[in-house]
Amino acid sequence: MSIRLTRRAALVTSAAGAAALPSRGWAQAANDAASLDDQVDAFVRRAMAAFPDQPAVSVALVKDGQAVLTRGYGVRAIGGAPVDEHTLFAIASNTKAVTCTALAILIDEGKVKWDAPVRAYLPGFSLSKPELNDVVTVRDLVSHRIGFGLGAGDLLFWPNSDRTRAEIIAAIPHVPIEDSFRTSYHYCNLMFVAAGEVVAAASGMPWEAFVQTRILNPLGMTETLPVMTAADPTKSALPHGRIGPPLRYQGPMQTIGRSIQEVWDWAAAGAAGGFVTTPVDWAKWIAVQLARGRLPDGTRLYSEARANEMWRPNILISNSAGPTAELPGRAIASTYATGWQVQDYRGERMVTHGGGAPGFVSGTVLIPGRNAGFSYFTNAEEGMLTRALRSGITDIVMGKADFDWVADSVRLKTEGDARSVAAAAEIDAKQAAGAPPSLPLDAYAGTWRDPWYGDIMIEQRATGRGRNRRTALWLSFSRTPALKGPLEPYDGETMRTRFSDRREEDLFITFALEGGAPKTATMKAVSPDADFSYDYHDLRLTRV
Repeated sequence: MSIRLTRRAALVTSAAGAAALPSRGWAQAANDAASLDDQVDAFVRRAMAAFPDQPAVSVALVKDGQAVLTRGYGVRAIGGAPVDEHTLFAIASNTKAVTCTALAILIDEGKVKWDAPVRAYLPGFSLSKPELNDVVTVRDLVSHRIGFGLGAGDLLFWPNSDRTRAEIIAAIPHVPIEDSFRTSYHYCNLMFVAAGEVVAAASGMPWEAFVQTRILNPLGMTETLPVMTAADPTKSALPHGRIGPPLRYQGPMQTIGRSIQEVWDWAAAGAAGGFVTTPVDWAKWIAVQLARGRLPDGTRLYSEARANEMWRPNILISNSAGPTAELPGRAIASTYATGWQVQDYRGERMVTHGGGAPGFVSGTVLIPGRNAGFSYFTNAEEGMLTRALRSGITDIVMGKADFDWVADSVRLKTEGDARSVAAAAEIDAKQAAGAPPSLPLDAYAGTWRDPWYGDIMIEQRATGRGRNRRTALWLSFSRTPALKGPLEPYDGETMRTRFSDRREEDLFITFALEGGAPKTATMKAVSPDADFSYDYHDLRLTRV
């Protein structure tokens, strides 16, 4: 688990409080004179003031079927133009609920069944555990319960890859499954790519075309794009992050892309996280969710039966003794349903999902008992800010006023930053004290192959001139252009990268010797804060 609240926590944990503060929280009582939109507006402004490096936030708030707030705060890029309610943000895994809605529409039409085997629609669907090939269902694909590890297979499309959708599907049989079937929750983008292909097979059109014609058009979501590749940079919030030194998520905030797609091109994996949208459009999505599929004109996007199924829990994420004064948002049970996380929050049902991409963190929260829902989109990776927004706005909608989420999140960020800096120093110290490799550097050069990812090359390169000329190793991933750079000795048979593109997470590679030569190798991320989609640890490399 990352030692800080990064994208991983935004996607796979429930909202929870930390140490309570003696001061009164920001939320106002439900019967206060200030309107709901004014309260949320004031809270967002306060949260941004407490996180001054955050370039922009946008919020949509829906109550009783009406958008009561759609607003942008801040700027598209540091020093740039302001955002507004029509500015595009990448919302990543919030897309998953849309993919499930596409399946629900097809189920209403009798073309798909939740509990039918995936092979009924994709006959070639296979897994690394062959005994599961005929039993995995459509519901399993979208419930994170097949047994893949967290983020397994994400290196097929994260960071930006040149793979096609067909190539991603073809790699699935080789991605390792580490846990038992239907016993535990492990967040898995890869199976949502497969779910998108079920939509395509059953409908006769690509996932993005189905979503456009059957969901976005009926909802009038004219500003939304199913995949980010066509997002106009002049209409988009640009991605921001901290790329060191010394490690990712540390150092000054900076713009990390001149467009969304420069750092986030998931066209091939669109069903798992392709959407870009605006507060104005996403309010329409929230409204139809709260209306259980009913459109404003009384017709239906999907049936109430499908709505009930999509909110029905399929797998337990976590459980606890419930909320306390110190942890007011802790859930008794947090579950994953069908494209949504469903949990209790302060005694009420919350239906939610997060989304994270390089330079963006976002979330959608539905509170059915209040007939209310909201979204928050950000163009940076400040996980503690989004924690404050998620829980703080929920408390406003519920009329709670006993916890200061902004101050508590600032405290946790300060503590997390200190731990991250200390961890980075320890990593550097271990390298300085590390033993040299047992073999000459050229012994490690060659092509290294993983069954599902493919090839990773290590080659010798000469650097410097004259007396400063020396030979060093260079590592590059064959299908991921950004993952390339120098490979340095770290400790014995372990080496580490320093990728030329500092937006990416460096890795350790550890070689296993056989007969005095490197034969196999494993990898893992250098930083304890590394995003889970850098699933280097799932690679099992053999020298070709």
